[in-house]
Amino acid sequence: MEGRPKIGLALGSGAARGLAHIGVLKAFEELKIEVDMISGSSAGALIGGLYCTGIPPNMIKNLAIQIDKRMWTDFTVPRKGIIKGDRIQEILKLITADRSIEDLDRELVIVATDLKTGEEVIFTEGPLHTAIRASISVPGVFEPVEYKDRVLVDGGVVDRVPISVLKNMGADIVIAVDVGFSKYQSKVIHMFEIVLQSIDIMAKQIMEPDLKLADLIIRLPLNHIESSNFELVEECALIGYESTMENKDKILHILDNHSLI
Repeated sequence: MEGRPKIGLALGSGAARGLAHIGVLKAFEELKIEVDMISGSSAGALIGGLYCTGIPPNMIKNLAIQIDKRMWTDFTVPRKGIIKGDRIQEILKLITADRSIEDLDRELVIVATDLKTGEEVIFTEGPLHTAIRASISVPGVFEPVEYKDRVLVDGGVVDRVPISVLKNMGADIVIAVDVGFSKYQSKVIHMFEIVLQSIDIMAKQIMEPDLKLADLIIRLPLNHIESSNFELVEECALIGYESTMENKDKILHILDNHSLI
């Protein structure tokens, strides 16, 4: 429809909980809401990036179920990270058909963190697989990505739910998806959980100002899902779908009101 508002969807980080974005995207498709641009941080970058290549949500879900963790965990002698990351980048390159961000089916912006400067790095062009690989690089777990004189790690370190980048790109309406935080553990847990829990704690402090820029925040009840529970694809996707559908009236109200402006 000519003159309709430009809709942006911000998909947040959250490791395994980010699989819920699959269900969110499925719900938007069923509601026939055309999303013009997507921003993604960490898990949100992965799911949003695959979606923007034209892969439908159900196929993304099947890929997540079928890809065995052993296929992408190329362990290395720890120097910069325990997982080298070459395997997952090759898988991403194959799945995305080596496409560039600027040539995708819809606008996409991916967020990473420059480890040298602490600055947010915004990908709006260049190889999609490189941008995703950078944004999901949990410090200490994945080796950082060295790209254009930058050392890049997980986008969730500086921008857990990338809302302001969509506003800056011209989105009229921004709907944000926050997959929340896992319950903190009192017992000793493995390194992956320790690192991600540390990032979560930092993110809680820095994300609040950005959240105020969203027209709606869909908060998903996922705090029972640990960051490493990547096998719970079906459950996470279902929660994402059901939570979005529960917000259907709010979403449609925002879209209708904006169309009248």
